Amino acid sequence: MKIKRIDDLHADAGWRNFSFLRIETTDGIVGWSEYTEADGSRGLTAIIHGLADAVIGQDPMRLQHIESTLLSRTIQAPGGVNQRAIAAIVNALLDIKGKALGVPVWNLLGGMVRDRLPVYFSHCGSYRVRSADLMGVPPLRTYDDVARLGEEVKSKGFKALKTNILMLDRPDPTTWFPGFARGPGHPELNATPEVLDAIRRTLAAFRDGAGPEMGLHLDLNYNFKTAGYLRAAEAVAPYDLTWLEIDTWDPASLALIRRQAPCPIASLESVIGRRGFRPFLDAYATDVAIVDVIWNGFTESLRIAALCDAYEVNCAPHNYYGHLSSVIGAHFCATIPNFAVMEIDIDSAPWRDELVTTPPAIEGGDFILPTAPGWGCDIDERGVAKHPPRL
Repeated sequence: MKIKRIDDLHADAGWRNFSFLRIETTDGIVGWSEYTEADGSRGLTAIIHGLADAVIGQDPMRLQHIESTLLSRTIQAPGGVNQRAIAAIVNALLDIKGKALGVPVWNLLGGMVRDRLPVYFSHCGSYRVRSADLMGVPPLRTYDDVARLGEEVKSKGFKALKTNILMLDRPDPTTWFPGFARGPGHPELNATPEVLDAIRRTLAAFRDGAGPEMGLHLDLNYNFKTAGYLRAAEAVAPYDLTWLEIDTWDPASLALIRRQAPCPIASLESVIGRRGFRPFLDAYATDVAIVDVIWNGFTESLRIAALCDAYEVNCAPHNYYGHLSSVIGAHFCATIPNFAVMEIDIDSAPWRDELVTTPPAIEGGDFILPTAPGWGCDIDERGVAKHPPRL
């Protein structure tokens, strides 16, 4: 069996696109992975195809050989979009290997530790500020709406949620994302009194609606500098957060914030590879390491998790894409011993289920681990064709 061809497919996902990699073997086995060209990855499809000459004709069962070859081919520009391209290829090859052997991916790499994975409802409210009509859900315009959303999340059986900074009760309700150059506040990234008040009001509304037992996570992304993160950490103190999520490239700054924060700190979702994680772990900078399995690749993510375990740090996947990504993340969560909780987007384009053959199952706030060979979730090519990308 050899690798015969590599193709990419793309689907409209409302305010973004979902992208999928299809690798076919000479035996007719098709392996799938999901990737994204958003968030600094423009042109990733071209990079994947640029690496194809090192993959076509290879034995897909020799996964480590292929991964090592691709890493050597990109050694002068490691990490970044090169690693994300390698990750997409490796993840699809794992699907092939599982299907060829008739076992799920989690059974290839140590077997499962758990088959039910607690999840948190991610971007809770954030998408509803801007895309509620598309999703067919109530929009968020006030903090009373946030409280009602908290009640909804609880009624659906979720035990945890994560939100962003919601700037509501104003003529133009919005989310606060200056760290990505979206809206005011860029590039200075100051923690203004208005923003700190929005943090307090957002968390208070979710706590009122969802109740004292709901796990609350707040994601600050790259939206402040160190001084601003410290101010935000003070603001969240009354709300008993499960974690405060922060993105920064300075391990010492993150360690400083962790020492002074009134709650656990989660971070590192954008960090690539064990070499990238190590300085943060050496600095004891985070309580929970967030690992993006789609960007790092499944095998490298397992190595990262093993490194984190040596520092007594649990891991959670960074997962805000489509269903296939969620399934890949579930295999990761099922396999590692040092698991915290799984991220999943519940709000999404209404046709998301049409893009896969088997939509994931969530019961009582738990993601149910697939047991079919490979990932246990294929892309429905007819469903993708019905929803061509508009962006």
